[in-house]
Amino acid sequence: MAENLFIDTRGACAEGVAFTEAVVNGLAQGGGLYVPTAIPKMEIDEICDLAHVPYAQRASRVYRAFGIDLPEAEIDALCERAYGDNFDDERVAPVISLDDSTHILELWHGPTSAFKDMALQCLPLFFSASARKLRAEGKLGVEHMILVATSGDTGKAALAGFSGVEGVSIGVMYPDGGVSDIQFKQMATQRGDNVVVWGVAGNFDDCQTGAKNVFKDGAFADRLEADYGIALSSANSINWGRLMPQIVYYVSAYAELVAKGALRAGDEVDVCVPTGNFGNILAAYYAKRMGCPIRMLLCASNENRVLTDFINTGTYDISERPFVKTPTPSMDILVSSNLERQLFELTGRDSDAIRGWMEDLATEKRFRIDRDTFQAVRAHLVADSVDNETCLDAIRDAYERYDYLMDPHTAVAYKAACNLRSDDVPVIIASTAHWAKFGDNVYRALHGLKPTDPLPADVAALTGCQLNALIASETGGSDVPMGLAELDGLPIRFTEVIEGGAERIEEALVEYLSKR
Repeated sequence: MAENLFIDTRGACAEGVAFTEAVVNGLAQGGGLYVPTAIPKMEIDEICDLAHVPYAQRASRVYRAFGIDLPEAEIDALCERAYGDNFDDERVAPVISLDDSTHILELWHGPTSAFKDMALQCLPLFFSASARKLRAEGKLGVEHMILVATSGDTGKAALAGFSGVEGVSIGVMYPDGGVSDIQFKQMATQRGDNVVVWGVAGNFDDCQTGAKNVFKDGAFADRLEADYGIALSSANSINWGRLMPQIVYYVSAYAELVAKGALRAGDEVDVCVPTGNFGNILAAYYAKRMGCPIRMLLCASNENRVLTDFINTGTYDISERPFVKTPTPSMDILVSSNLERQLFELTGRDSDAIRGWMEDLATEKRFRIDRDTFQAVRAHLVADSVDNETCLDAIRDAYERYDYLMDPHTAVAYKAACNLRSDDVPVIIASTAHWAKFGDNVYRALHGLKPTDPLPADVAALTGCQLNALIASETGGSDVPMGLAELDGLPIRFTEVIEGGAERIEEALVEYLSKR
């Protein structure tokens, strides 16, 4: 494919930029999100042939198909580095079949035991290569500060991916008290001289909105460049470089199922994804656009069911919606950034409509799409939400029925898939985290406790690592990855908690940069 340019969802860069510029910029001018001008097509034989090459080569073939402006040999080398022995399974993203029509796509075999590794072992390498290319062309004269808002998993995966990367520093914000003990320790113990972590007083939406407002502050950007030689960029899924690696694993999973005889080439599948920020399920949509035979996208929400309500009604409304803390903190999100890209595609790329809806969301906390767009949404997406108690019941049900232990986020998708799927269409369920990242609620599930029930006193006294060891011993053979098992022995480096507004985030960034 010839070189592909990237435009944005709000119409600010209609002429388009190269992939390398889109990745380094992160967010487009005017607040829109980059999308490629052309979505490549893969024939079914091409997709099925991916089963016969290692995962790194599968990723490289998808990247090449998108026509990015890096040499093919460099793309191959970067993908080899991204998907190697840093994953604890040589298959990288294995597909485990619970029965003949229910398949679990395990996306947590990377160094931080969450699906974010699938993109964030890759993005830093492509970001660094893109920055080098732009510097060589005289288009870039600054270093970068990556600013990340996380609901739990993205933060650690981004820290691990960017730690030690030349010419890049990274700052991560997480909702104080809104992540699990394991997630907190993963971030707070991160090694590296180019990393910093802040807790934020508030929820994930406070983190994400604060970060977006910092990106939009032109005066602050000028100050960073003048005083520190720094430009801001993002590693959240608003960055296309985060989203594109996620497309790969849906195409890969389909090829795997055909190779092992669970599907015939061309058979349709449904894909069920637990999602809050909409990036992971959007990647499945792009895989479908590329030619992967995906029938429907099943959107699984927790009690923060804003996406389910939107898909079922066409109205996105957070004006009076309470924010609920759940056993699935990585989905505790009300403002789903990547929905903007999905609507851009389903409106026939109508940037005026997108700009109007996003303005309504910013000012009125709600928007309603038109009838044609709503019909397009329903042609691709169905949705259901799973309450906290049902989530824990689903963990126990899957364990008792299949001897398969899953984390709460995967359990939300498992239950939603049971509710939404068609009997005659197989389903791929995206498993987004290892169970040991959320041991407290896995323990509750296995012991018949409700989400609000306190753990027994002796169990509550355990650290997250100790609790995981207990669950592993009770379930027999449910090993805890070393990166999670060792956390109690690592020093806590970051404990600062800041307010979530743009002004305080900017102050924290300046404080960090002044001390480097």
